[in-house]
Formats: sequence, C-alpha cells, structure tokens
Amino acid sequence: MKPVKEGYRVAVVGASSLLGKELVAVLEQGKFPVSRLLTLETDEGEPELPIIDLSAASAAVVDDTQINVEELDFAFLSARLRQLPAFLNSWQQQGSAARCLVIDVVGEGLGAGGDSPRAATETDARVGIPFLDRRYPVAGVHAAAGRLHVSAHPAVIVISSLLLRLAARFPLKTAVAQVFMSASESGSRGVEELQKQTVNILSFQKIPHQIFGAQLAFNVLSRLGRSGKGEMAALETRLRRQLHQYLGERVPRPALRLFQLPVFYSVGASLYVETAEPVTTEAATAALASERIKVRRSNLDPPTLVEVTGSSDILVDTISIDAEHPHGLWLWAVADNLHLAATNAVELAASLREQPRA
Repeated sequence: MKPVKEGYRVAVVGASSLLGKELVAVLEQGKFPVSRLLTLETDEGEPELPIIDLSAASAAVVDDTQINVEELDFAFLSARLRQLPAFLNSWQQQGSAARCLVIDVVGEGLGAGGDSPRAATETDARVGIPFLDRRYPVAGVHAAAGRLHVSAHPAVIVISSLLLRLAARFPLKTAVAQVFMSASESGSRGVEELQKQTVNILSFQKIPHQIFGAQLAFNVLSRLGRSGKGEMAALETRLRRQLHQYLGERVPRPALRLFQLPVFYSVGASLYVETAEPVTTEAATAALASERIKVRRSNLDPPTLVEVTGSSDILVDTISIDAEHPHGLWLWAVADNLHLAATNAVELAASLREQPRA
C-alpha cells in the first residue's frame, strides 16, 4: 500500500469518544502520514461528519452514505458500534478485495451490539503489538495478513511486555495478573458518573450508578452492581482472549482478575511471576528495562496512575521477591490506557502500510 499525496486517507469511527479523541490527537502529531482525516460519530445526535485535510487548510462536510470505502486506506474503530456506518457495510461486501484496512481499537468494534453483522474475517483477525512483534516475532505468522486487525488492549500490552521480556531471559513457570481499571474504560459516561458520585457523596446527596451499578467513588469494585451498564465481565473475557491469542505458548498465560478503581484515567497491573530458578531483582530489572519500559529505583517515589498520564511508556515500580516464595517476583506497572491504546493502533497501521497484502 502506497500513500496518496504524501499521506494516507484515514477514517476514525467514534472520534468523539475518549479513545477516539486520543487517537485523532496521536494522528495529528504527524508521526503517521495522513493526507485526509475523516471523523465519524456513532451516537445519535452527534454533529455532521467533517473531512479535515491535514495537508491543507481546506475542510468539507459529507454524509456517511457519500463516503466511498474505496477512497480510504485505513479505518480505525474507536467505539463500539450499534449499527455499522454505510461505508463499513460496503467494506464487508467487498470481502478480500477490500482495499481499506480496518484497525479495531476497542476489540469488539464490528458486530459488537444490536443487529450489526460481523465481518466474515473477524475471527481470523490478529492481535497486534508492533513494538513487541518486532522483537519477539511469532514464527509462521504474517502480520499483514487479512483486512481486519485488532490493536491490543493496553492491559494486554502491559502484561505481554513484562512477560515476554522476562521469559527472554529466564524460564517462567506461572503468572497471575490483577488488572485495575479506571473509569475511562467505560468512556466519558463512566468518567462523568465517577465525578458526580464523588461530588454527591461529599455533599450528602444521592449518587448516580447507571454505569457502575454501585458506589465506585472512595471504593473498589470486584464486579459491577446488578443495575450497572458497564462491561467489566465482557472486558475480562476480551482480555483473556487477546492474551491467549497474542502470547500463545510463548509464556505461561496468566491467571487474570479485573478490579474497578475510583480513578479517572490510566490502568494498573499487579503481576506475580514464578521463575524456574531464583532470580535477583537486579537481573529482573535488567531484563525489563527498555525503551518502552521504565523500572523505578527504590530510592525514588513509586510510579502512579496520575504520573503516567500522557505517556506511552510503561512505568514499573521496584521489583520485589516474595518473602515466602524465593522463585516469585512481584511487579507493579502503570500506563495511560487511552494514550497507549491510541499509540499502539497508529503504530499497527504504520507497520502494515508497506507490507504486502495476503
């Protein structure tokens, strides 16, 4: 695939979502050549669909039915779709002949809800983490195969990064991961509900709980309340599926549990790893340290969910050895869930653009 007029024609579906806004911001930083950016909204009552030409100051407005999928190079899905836009219906109808590559950033974008059809190739879509794929390629897997590609969830990126780097130096026996999700995982409605809960509790008023189904402010939830409209259980299933597909048999697949934290942004992961032989914290730190993973020294403050906001790095606290299990390592890692997800999706598109299509 070659760029058109020094850039690619890109559509972002769900551009007004928290993830969509972050994705547009990353695209506009200029690291990925874009000649035309088309932003589409998925909720009723959203504004019309503007086409923004990033190489010039011109702009135009079109209707979704006027979008020709043959004129697109990439489409990013940054929100769950209750109904497919017309151009994605056309994309599905074209089958393997479709020119446009679709990158699913939410993991359930096609056929996630309502009666929208699933893409015929969706079950064959490969989960991608480009910076790990380059260092730890999977034999016999062609990264550019297929039309639909899934950008890994940020929690999957964090867990996979830590396990693959450790396994490259030390044989691993088992792993357990506890993932701590922020309200932003439920989109702007989740962030808004947490904010209202916090204010209402401090002013002794009734709290809203349409999204979380229970009090999240000043609390931790192991699952959502019965009246909640969030998708914590579905997210846990998706993370398990992505970890299974991406890690394969390269490392022990971790036992996984999710928790909902009363924070607005970022994701945290507590990872317990047992090695075949005892490993010093110095050796484990050396194995993890890289361009993307920053391990904090013990004489510095621990990394926090607030600190990592706006960065695509994975910050890891000082590694410790379990007091009762000399083969066991404890790791605490944090990352900006929105920025890491958007950056990985754009890097996935960049890794596909010059590769031959299957």
